[in-house]
Amino acid sequence: MSIHVLGINAYHADAAACLLRDGHIVAAVEEERYTRVKHCSGFPAHAVRYCLSEAGITLADVQHIAINQDGGANRWRKLAYLLAARPRPGLVLRRLRNKRSRENVADELERAAGGGSFTGAVHQVEHHLSHLASTFLVSPFREAVALSVDGFGDFASAAWGLGSAAGLDVDGKVYFPHSLGIFYQAITQYLGFPHYGDEYKVMGLAPYGEPRCMAAMRRIVHLQDDGSYRLDLGYFRHHREVVSYGWSADDAAAGPLYSPAMADLLGPLGPDAEALTQRHKDIARSAQAMYEEALFHLLERLHERYGCDALAMAGGCAQNSVANGKIRRNTGFRKLYVQPAAGDAGGAMGAALIAWQRVVRDGEHGGTSHARANGVPFLMDHAYWGPQFSSEAIGAVLASHADSLSAQRCVCERVSEDRLCARTAAAIAEGRVVGWFQGRMEWGPRALGHRSLLGDPRRADMKEILNLKIKRRESFRPFAPSILREAVSAWFEADEDVPFMTEVYPVRMEKRALIPAVTHADGTGRLQTVTREADGRYHRLIREFDRLTGVPIVLNTSFNENEPVVCNPTEALSCFLRTRMDMLVLGDYVVERMS
Repeated sequence: MSIHVLGINAYHADAAACLLRDGHIVAAVEEERYTRVKHCSGFPAHAVRYCLSEAGITLADVQHIAINQDGGANRWRKLAYLLAARPRPGLVLRRLRNKRSRENVADELERAAGGGSFTGAVHQVEHHLSHLASTFLVSPFREAVALSVDGFGDFASAAWGLGSAAGLDVDGKVYFPHSLGIFYQAITQYLGFPHYGDEYKVMGLAPYGEPRCMAAMRRIVHLQDDGSYRLDLGYFRHHREVVSYGWSADDAAAGPLYSPAMADLLGPLGPDAEALTQRHKDIARSAQAMYEEALFHLLERLHERYGCDALAMAGGCAQNSVANGKIRRNTGFRKLYVQPAAGDAGGAMGAALIAWQRVVRDGEHGGTSHARANGVPFLMDHAYWGPQFSSEAIGAVLASHADSLSAQRCVCERVSEDRLCARTAAAIAEGRVVGWFQGRMEWGPRALGHRSLLGDPRRADMKEILNLKIKRRESFRPFAPSILREAVSAWFEADEDVPFMTEVYPVRMEKRALIPAVTHADGTGRLQTVTREADGRYHRLIREFDRLTGVPIVLNTSFNENEPVVCNPTEALSCFLRTRMDMLVLGDYVVERMS
């Protein structure tokens, strides 16, 4: 009998679910893709139902549930902090309410699953152990240093250890209230980007500035001899006041984390970032530089300690692709793996993997001979673990919207893959914006060629075209290149596998003028490498574009309009109809607007 483990990230931003069968991933998805609320928190009821449906089982067939939180973790550290710091009672009460919510997860599951009763075991897996497992246990490495860095989870903000065939042990941590994630989030808010998850805007803004504020940043973040870091808490509120976190089913939001002392140090900037000044840009650049300085300081100590040149990273800070692309140049590590859902959503997968290892260890499942050297039977070399839709389902959606398509002078045709890729490549080469909807949806925040908007990287005005027609986002934010894996070294100052768009590298100087739409202000690009093995149709499309233009790259951004990435054909078609997108490719169907 197969063993099913359901992993959950609940009552926190990026609620998600992941299902394993006999140690292999079957399905994984974030709740936001169903609720249509970015970074949706609460309980991932829709995500759970999808995972069970994809596996063809009910909740009664699930033997283990794993939650990426453990209220009992680091309890002595918590007690010592409470006795020493004496935070306001409201802060303690809020954390106790969060703990009680997670303890009721089995009851929530039965209500969400819509059939069957759960009679198995519930595993509470410490937050950072979940992160570490989510990356090392699906990485290509037999042995690697595993590092988790984020805001906070289970009273810690970072953890590290060595992963090997013998196991994955946590050897060190940075504890509350010190956190690189909190530092970066506080600066993000201070710059006028108030929404949860806005840190990527600071990364996009940073290349327009200079690191003129490093003296101030080093007053905020203090590097320690052991590789860790501490915050000057006078610049923050999170350790002594109740900072409102909107971890509800409909919202993921955070109140201001910085104290008035931050404005005294960095100077007033105004209420929002609508009118960005050079001062904003310089602070963004300095904050990014400070984060990198602290991260590389820690990584150098870890490399010295373990003597291993492979690194597997997770946690929200592992989504800082700018820093990730500099790790090989600035530390002793030469190999890097970051899985596609490195943030808290990925903790659902990591918790499930730890629970699976406990199942194997306890002898509940005997089929371990197929496991890889690091104890897990699969390598995550693609991110396509979400829902997919048949040609018949897509055709039915198109038929049900025939009147709307006709009213907008759209034609729809089902074509062969040869013709589909040829027509799409030609449309991109003509400067048209294409919605590209294929196969199973991506796991994690990045569109990786299954729920993407595509454009011509050669056009200097492509960013403006995309923002005018669909995206309507800040002009300083870059768009990313999807590139044939075999062409990477010819176009970038790197030759790495980056299938999940988690690393930024310099575009070769002589190539920058050829692909201005995906070359950022500092001459870099956050690339996604595409292989025939992982995604044959997307690889074929880019290869056809290369044949037409001599450029083995397409501009790739997420298929959405100020909302979560589209999940199903109806949402994709709705986005097409309400925007000025030129062409929509839904599976084998091509929808075009006629001029």
